Amino acid sequence: MIEMRFHGRGGQGAVTSAELVAQAAIDTGKCATAFPSFGPERRGAPVVAFARVADEPIRVRAKVYTPDVVIVLDPSLLDIANPAEGLRDGGTLVINSSKDPQTLRKELGYSGKLAVVDASRIAREVIGLPITNTTMVGALVKATGVVDVAALEGPFQRRFGKIAARNLQAMKRAWEETVVAE
Repeated sequence: MIEMRFHGRGGQGAVTSAELVAQAAIDTGKCATAFPSFGPERRGAPVVAFARVADEPIRVRAKVYTPDVVIVLDPSLLDIANPAEGLRDGGTLVINSSKDPQTLRKELGYSGKLAVVDASRIAREVIGLPITNTTMVGALVKATGVVDVAALEGPFQRRFGKIAARNLQAMKRAWEETVVAE
C-alpha cells in the first residue's frame, strides 16, 4: 500500500489532487481511498488531504500518520510546518517550488528522495491561474509511479469537463519538468 499526504491551502485543490489519484488507481483495477482533513477553514487556510492506493482492499479509515509520500502544493507552507514530519524512511517528498533540490534540501534539512517542480509557474502559464492541484499530480506520478499518466485522463475528463484539456496539459508538463533527486 502507498499512503500519501497532501498539504495545500483552501482553494488550491489538495483534496481534488488526492481524489484524482485515487480515481485513476481505481480505474486501473487497484483499490484506493482519498479524503480531506479540515474543519471550518476558509479559502487560503492550510488543508491536508490523504490518499491510499493498494492492490488489495483498504480497510484503514484513519488519517495517514506515516506517509510514503508527502506532496506540498504551496511552498509558503514550508515556512510554517515540517512537511517531512512522519514521512517513512525511504519516502518521497514532492514540493512545488522554484528552488532547486539542493537548496531545498539545505533549507529543510532533508536528505531523502525529493521531487521538485515549479507548479505555480506551470499552472499560471497553462491554466491561467496559480491553482497547482493538477500540476502537482504530474509531479507525484513522475516521482512515484503510483499511477500511469494515461490513467489520469478519465478522472480529469470527469472532474473538469471542458477545461480538462488544459489541466491535462499542465499535469503532463509538470511530469516532464519535475526534477527527482535521490
